[in-house]
Amino acid sequence: MQLVRSTVGRKVLVAISGQLMVLFVIVHLAGNSSIFIPGGINAYAAHLHALAPLLWSARVILIAAVVIHIFYGVQLTLENRRANHVHYAVKRRLKANFAGENMIWTGLLMLAFVAWHLLQFTFRVTPDVASRLPQLSSGTEFDVYAMVVGSFQHGAIAAVYLGAMVVLFLHLFHGIQAFFQTMGWEGERSLPLISRIGRLAAFAFLLGYSAIPVTILTHLLT
Repeated sequence: MQLVRSTVGRKVLVAISGQLMVLFVIVHLAGNSSIFIPGGINAYAAHLHALAPLLWSARVILIAAVVIHIFYGVQLTLENRRANHVHYAVKRRLKANFAGENMIWTGLLMLAFVAWHLLQFTFRVTPDVASRLPQLSSGTEFDVYAMVVGSFQHGAIAAVYLGAMVVLFLHLFHGIQAFFQTMGWEGERSLPLISRIGRLAAFAFLLGYSAIPVTILTHLLT
């Protein structure tokens, strides 16, 4: 397939798959934020289960996007490093920043976090959740609110989650802007605005996701 044989084609695949994951980040944040509404997150979880076929279709698309993003993202990074494996007396760092130079590492850290997050709140096999399953289940009902609050009351778990949100912030800080550059949708005049919007969006995700463990740790949510 010509698309995956060319560097430009693979960059486009990485960009589009990345934006599909950004869309998921937006939807997931909206759903998680229902925890601030009495009974909201339990109703949200029940609604998702009622839409199982649609949910699984979305999961298949998301998994495909993750695989494409990781595979070609790592491949392009390694190719780029091999191509630039030359030491110069002066190293030029045009438009370089910490987030952009460490995309592969922030991406891999997010992958590790997502795996742990799924084990915790989806498969419910981590000790903080598994030990409380009898108390969280009541017939056909499952208390998602109590599960989340109980887990984030552990300082170490909340700290891991907050650290992961910083990593997500760094990845999107560069990734959102890079998407527009890869697709050729930015110009000399619009680039500063696109960069600003991307950074603000990354910061908004950091604040939105971090608000949940912070409010639980400070006992605003109990």
